[in-house]
Amino acid sequence: MSGMTIGLLIFGGLLVLLAMRIHVGTGMLIGGAAGFLAMNGGDSSSLLFTLNHLAYARLSNYDLAVIPLFMLMGQFATHGGLSKSLFKFAAAFMGHWRGGLAMAATGACAGFGAICGSSLATAATMAQVALPELRAHGYSGRLSTGTLAAAGTLGIMIPPSVPLVIYAVLTQESIGKLFMAAVIPGLIAMTGYMLVIRILVTLDPKAGPAGEKHSWTERLTATLAVLPVMGVFLVVIVGIYGGWANPTEAASIGAAACGVLAMVTGGMRWKGIKASLMGTAYATAMIFMVLLGADLLNTGLAITQLPTELAGWVKNSGMPPMAVLIAILLVYVLLGCVMDALAMILLTIPIFYPTVMGLDFFGMSVPEKSVWFGILALMVVEIGLVHPPVGMNLFIIQKLAKDVPYMETAKGVMPFLASDFIRIGFLIAFPALSLWLVRSM
Repeated sequence: MSGMTIGLLIFGGLLVLLAMRIHVGTGMLIGGAAGFLAMNGGDSSSLLFTLNHLAYARLSNYDLAVIPLFMLMGQFATHGGLSKSLFKFAAAFMGHWRGGLAMAATGACAGFGAICGSSLATAATMAQVALPELRAHGYSGRLSTGTLAAAGTLGIMIPPSVPLVIYAVLTQESIGKLFMAAVIPGLIAMTGYMLVIRILVTLDPKAGPAGEKHSWTERLTATLAVLPVMGVFLVVIVGIYGGWANPTEAASIGAAACGVLAMVTGGMRWKGIKASLMGTAYATAMIFMVLLGADLLNTGLAITQLPTELAGWVKNSGMPPMAVLIAILLVYVLLGCVMDALAMILLTIPIFYPTVMGLDFFGMSVPEKSVWFGILALMVVEIGLVHPPVGMNLFIIQKLAKDVPYMETAKGVMPFLASDFIRIGFLIAFPALSLWLVRSM
């Protein structure tokens, strides 16, 4: 049996395991071990040696230290009630518009994503804050849940972003460059969602009625309350982009600052601190387990030469580079129906990345293609979080809005998905949207 055949069987077997609800990290370990044994004549001692080496090499990587720090920053923000100040700030300026509270929730999700880095945490936290307000002001269940599910994806689109950190580690790309490249696409995503809300409430005014107009005194109070949160974001992002702190150092400062803010302004006490530490430990352990499984799987696939042969076949097939890219992005959309964002990044980047780097797109250099493809992959992975039937954000919102049927939430995200696809089209056609800041700096 050829290595290519074994590689395809490994990939197919993994999809079967995922369909059986086997944990993605465990599934990758099983698939990688099976491929390694098949290509090495069943030598188990070599497998154990490789697994030991992979575990040390991966988990001792200094760059990965940024993940638990960003997770801790998000946990402090969640348990310290910082999300409330973000929503009140946005609502003070937009709440009197038709659909304004939904737009405010979108803006608050973007702001929370700037200090969190997790889509699920952003969706869950902001839903607890914004959903009662939306329903109390007469917003329809479909618009309320659809908005929060879609806007929750801004948690990974607005830097810092955990999936972008993973992409950087896998491709040896600069975390700072990727974060910088995500800023404009993230702002475009937020603006696109707000435009969708505006269109929806124009077509159906009852779906999002206008609220009361806040006085300038109330707006000033809300602005002062949110300034510390904005300060944390600026310290982290400017620290990374300005060059006076690497991502890990900036994340450490951000986590400490969020912890202090959560205790001083949010009233977080020992119970909240303990919950934040436990939540960070649980999420980090899960991510590192998936990383370890992905390393073994990618090692098994590398031995079969599947990524190399696939990249060579695509390059020599004569297919237009743009057709190859669109096919890859469609695969991501399909995979989003069966696996989460992190699993998609870890499973596909070792296969798709060399393929894309070997093709010509608008005469871009390899470093620029690397950053551009990372942002595109992130945006398509983001779609998987809200793509019915198994988008994780849909289930998160559904647990918090039990009075809204699941199908209503699924229908509610469809206009936002249309916005996502339009945005991806613009990013494909105009790479400068993601590369302008990187080139400027």
